[in-house]
Amino acid sequence: MNDSYYIQVKNEQTGPFTLKELFEQDLDVDTMVLTPGNEEWQEASYVPELFEYFEQQGIYLPTEGNLASFWIRLLAYILDLFFISIVLSIVAQDYVMQLSKTFYAENPTPEQAVERFKYSMALYVLLALYNTLCESTPMRGSIGKKLCRLAVVDADGRRLGVGRALLRNFFKILSSIPLNIGYLPILWNQRRQGWHDMVAKTYVIRREA
Repeated sequence: MNDSYYIQVKNEQTGPFTLKELFEQDLDVDTMVLTPGNEEWQEASYVPELFEYFEQQGIYLPTEGNLASFWIRLLAYILDLFFISIVLSIVAQDYVMQLSKTFYAENPTPEQAVERFKYSMALYVLLALYNTLCESTPMRGSIGKKLCRLAVVDADGRRLGVGRALLRNFFKILSSIPLNIGYLPILWNQRRQGWHDMVAKTYVIRREA
C-alpha cells in the first residue's frame, strides 16, 4: 500500500515522505500536497492529518468540526461584558452610578435619553477597540473567548492583523444595530458566521488549549 506523501517546492515535486517526515518539511497552509491514494494535489490546509501539525505552529484551521456555536460565543460575550463592567466600576465609579440612575429612570428626560445613547455608543466603541487589540495578539480573542477556549482566525487559520480585526469589530457594531440581527446567522449559517465575520472573512473556532 502506498503511504507516501509528496509536496511541491518551487513547482517541483519532492518526496516521497512518511507523515512523520512530512511534519519536518516546514509546511505552509498553501503548500501543495499529494496524499496517499489520491491523484490530485491539494493545499496542505485541506489535509486532515496535517491539522495537528498546524496547531503546533499556532495555526487553527477552521473546519466543520471546530467552528464555535452561537451559544458558546454568547457566553464569551457575557463574560467580556462582566469583565469590562468591573473595570469601569473601578476606574469611573461615580460616572457609572450616575448612568445607572439614568438607565433605570421610568420616564427619562431628553437629556437622559441622550446620555443613554452616548453611553451605549461609547460602550460599543470600547468593546470594538478591546476586541481588536485582543484578536490581533497571540490571544486571538478577548478574555471571554480565552476562558471559553475560543479563537478568532482568518480562512487560513492565522491570527488576524490589526486592520482585519478592526474591520471585523467595526462591523460588529453594525451587526448589533438594530436588535442584534447581524448575530443571528450564526445559528443557521454553515460556517457559523455573523455579518461581521462574513465581511472580514473570519471564523471563531474552538481550540483545545
